[in-house]
Amino acid sequence: MFLGLDLGTSELKALLLDDQHRIVATAGAPLTVQRPQPLWSEQDPADWWAACEAVMAELGARHADALAQVAGIGLSGQMHGAVLLDAAGHVLRPAILWNDGRSGAECAALEAACPALHATAGNLAMPGFTAPKLAWVRRHEPDCFARTAQVLLPKDWLRLQLGGEAVSDMSDAAGTLWLDVAQRRWSPALLAATGLSEAHMPRLVEGSAVSATLRPALASRWGVGTAHGAAVVIAGGGGDNAASAVGIGAVRPHQGFVSLGTSGVIFLSSDRYRPNPAQAVHAFCHAVPGTWHQMSVMLSAASAIRWVRELMGLASEAELMDRIATLSPAQRAQAPLFLPYLSGERSPHNNPHAQGVLFGLTAAHDAASVGYAVMEGVSFGLLDGWQSLGAEPGAVAQLSVVGGGARSPLWCQQLASLIGVPLVTHPGGEAGGALVAARLAWLACGGPLDAVCLTPPVARRFAPDAAQAAELAPRRRRWQALYPLLQPHFPQA
Repeated sequence: MFLGLDLGTSELKALLLDDQHRIVATAGAPLTVQRPQPLWSEQDPADWWAACEAVMAELGARHADALAQVAGIGLSGQMHGAVLLDAAGHVLRPAILWNDGRSGAECAALEAACPALHATAGNLAMPGFTAPKLAWVRRHEPDCFARTAQVLLPKDWLRLQLGGEAVSDMSDAAGTLWLDVAQRRWSPALLAATGLSEAHMPRLVEGSAVSATLRPALASRWGVGTAHGAAVVIAGGGGDNAASAVGIGAVRPHQGFVSLGTSGVIFLSSDRYRPNPAQAVHAFCHAVPGTWHQMSVMLSAASAIRWVRELMGLASEAELMDRIATLSPAQRAQAPLFLPYLSGERSPHNNPHAQGVLFGLTAAHDAASVGYAVMEGVSFGLLDGWQSLGAEPGAVAQLSVVGGGARSPLWCQQLASLIGVPLVTHPGGEAGGALVAARLAWLACGGPLDAVCLTPPVARRFAPDAAQAAELAPRRRRWQALYPLLQPHFPQA
């Protein structure tokens, strides 16, 4: 039995997986984001640990026998966050999250100070990454920076609590801008550019390797692994998107997925390092050895659907989608247009100051029309990302859809038609990172890659619809014209 823990932005999820690929149980605990100033996005790591305790208590109450059989734990989670610890291991300030946009000036300074950044790290300097966050702390909170003895990513802080070891995996570390991505090791030059050294960094392992073992006191209190008496290993794990790829078996070239979670991601695996920072594409290490991936990222996806649903006072995202489904083609054609940049944007604009825009509202528009505009605007943003990846026509046979948005057939069909690639969903696809974390635990316990990283059964397939693509084309052209016209009016610093 294997336990996966996925530390997301809005929820910590846990999943129990047996050695027949059956999901035995899941549990979740909600998390909230604090935004004390414009562009800021923070969480208290203590809340992550409280959520972990909550999901373990829930699993223990319902599935104590399965927990007792657990041989390994895997971790996945939100990438790029900065957890700053002092020499005693105490958290110095709230964690600065992946969607925090405060460090735009530091990004420009980092680009100027480190000409080798793009070639080494495979990415532009963007406020979402970890290195600019530390540069911001160094400039604006110098006392805190001076006391910083170690910097950990969110899931790696959780690992520290679980096993007492400061370790990261290659896929998550690749999102810091401190990793030599081709060589899969920390770059002294990139660290020095932010006033840090390898002494501030955790030890690196591959995602499928053993990184630590569960503290005996926790194993006893939670009843984890007590049936076999051996130490419960903790796998290196993976950043959320690399983890999702392992969960749906996308570990070989031209395999990938679309993630409709808080953020929106299109991910393609590769057998080599393929940087393309000019298109704001991310080139990262994968969570399995000898493998890399490319990724386009937009910062608001399913979170934009949640935002408009709450704005409209509707009970659930499903209710909003049901209303959208009632719109006629003529009503869809007359809906407003939506720029989905509620938290700024990465691919392809790399603009933390980009803002959300509803354009073309009239008194005739209702919740369904506005909801449709938001869904469509996110889809258009994902198409921007897909085109920036530069995949050869026909090279990608299909993409999986994961994350909470995978529950919407309406959305999946629209995306398939826009991207021009068949999309498939899988049973339990919303489990995403927690499933792969469990798989990485399985690999760390000696499971063979081909047997563990299976492509799950297809729940539903969405083929591109040429008629739908033609219907969307004129709206897409109008939508594309909005950003360059409005960009000068967004905040510039």
